[in-house]
Amino acid sequence: MNDGLDRFRAHLYYDERLGFWLDTSRIRWTEGFLDALEPRLQAAYEAMATLERGAVANPDEGRMVGHYWLRAPELAPDPAIRDAITSTLGRVLSFAEDVHAARIRPERASRFRNVLLIGIGGSALGPEFVSAALTSPADRMRVWFFDNTDPDGFDRTLDAIGDALPETLTVVISKSGGTKETRNGMLEAEAAYARLGLDFAKHAVVVTGEGSELDKHAVARGFLDRFPMWDWVGGRTSELSAVGLLPAALQGLDVADMLRGARAMDEVTRSRVTRKNPAAQLAAAWLSATGGAGKKDMVLLPYKDRLELFSRYAQQLVMESLGKRLDRNGREVWQGISVYGNKGSTDQHAYVQQLRDGVDNFFVTFIEVLLDRAPQRGDLDVEPGVTSGDYLSGFLQGTRRALDERGRDTITITLEALDAASLGALLALYERAVGIYAELVGINAYHQPGVEAGKKAAQAVIDLELRVLAALRAKVGTALSLAEVTAAAGSDEPETVFWILRHLSANPRRGVLRVRGQGAEAEAGSPLDWMWMVAAAK
Repeated sequence: MNDGLDRFRAHLYYDERLGFWLDTSRIRWTEGFLDALEPRLQAAYEAMATLERGAVANPDEGRMVGHYWLRAPELAPDPAIRDAITSTLGRVLSFAEDVHAARIRPERASRFRNVLLIGIGGSALGPEFVSAALTSPADRMRVWFFDNTDPDGFDRTLDAIGDALPETLTVVISKSGGTKETRNGMLEAEAAYARLGLDFAKHAVVVTGEGSELDKHAVARGFLDRFPMWDWVGGRTSELSAVGLLPAALQGLDVADMLRGARAMDEVTRSRVTRKNPAAQLAAAWLSATGGAGKKDMVLLPYKDRLELFSRYAQQLVMESLGKRLDRNGREVWQGISVYGNKGSTDQHAYVQQLRDGVDNFFVTFIEVLLDRAPQRGDLDVEPGVTSGDYLSGFLQGTRRALDERGRDTITITLEALDAASLGALLALYERAVGIYAELVGINAYHQPGVEAGKKAAQAVIDLELRVLAALRAKVGTALSLAEVTAAAGSDEPETVFWILRHLSANPRRGVLRVRGQGAEAEAGSPLDWMWMVAAAK
């Protein structure tokens, strides 16, 4: 479906100052949809304004949500918050400058040349995305990441850093200081430094809440510095706080321009005139495409290698914010939009076949960057008069047309160039669109009870594992059945105990052995019939 140039003109947004375009003309708007939505949009604009004025946005925790103040401190409702933002930015820039000038240096090397960032979720996804998107030969430091609690992942990263670990500054990020993935990564890093006879504290800084476990640990150990995380900035919207600005500044990226771009996007997305507000138009397009009930997935296809990680970043921002069982009135609504994606034109050889000819359970957002490469690089014709970038643009347009022919909803975002300012604007656009969409469907975008439930369940498994090990060690050399181990551990969850035993037995240093019974019947039996033991010491 293509209603021609008039439809394209009616649904094309352009901001010259931002170098930003938004095309929602390929959303299959029903007649009068936007007009009917306007009262709800006006209510959403007022709700966002109330949020920015400092209203309590998360009743669960009694806290404000103020990530917008990070790029406009003068809007903060409290002078103390304003001063904290500006002073922290100054400290971040000063610290990075001192590191680059080797005024802050490692224990046994002339200067820091690398950064190892340890975080999880919003404390890693934003910094990883920005680092990959803006990296260049002008980078002052190379940035590495621990963003999980995978032992092999730790080893791979440390192996890649290799002999450069003594020249590596570690940044540990956790608001509460109790996040287990981050705590584990810090302990793994500390052990790696110790193996080289180095004092981890002389190579480490933290970004954390004042008075948190991590903050106290950093003070006691004498870390190089500490930077704040505030309770009014959520992890998934923390990229433009010290969480993201510190690693970006250390890498040598233009954090001032990133803040400027976000501020400029905030200014236009505060507009209460919908046709002048790209975040409102984006949220309305999501509402139309999903039926306002998450009936379709959001597929992100940036046609730029530097934006490959955007889908991972947006996945958390959108799904953690919008995936809610209850609305603001406590009614069950089961809201959310699933997000996935990679990059074009790679995905044309991956899953575009299904997008065009398979089940219609998605809408696509194309993201393009008009500037193909840095001008000083020059161009190469791969065919007479045709460059690689022409092909990239052609593939985007061709895929967009092919999907449109099948009646698939698509949105296209266009940046004239990809730089720190345009990246900051893109981050701010999605933050605001998520907030407006949440208001349109009546949910709270700023709490995450499901995440906390998952953490509690994980801790329960760890507690049970300790009881399982204690039960086995109490009968060293004796093989116990699953039922016997479960009972001895004081559990009524044999399936969970089986998972624990299977994992322990696969890792020889844990000392748990898996033992088969005797005879053909035992050999053919279920894995649930295995026996488990801790061998007697030789």
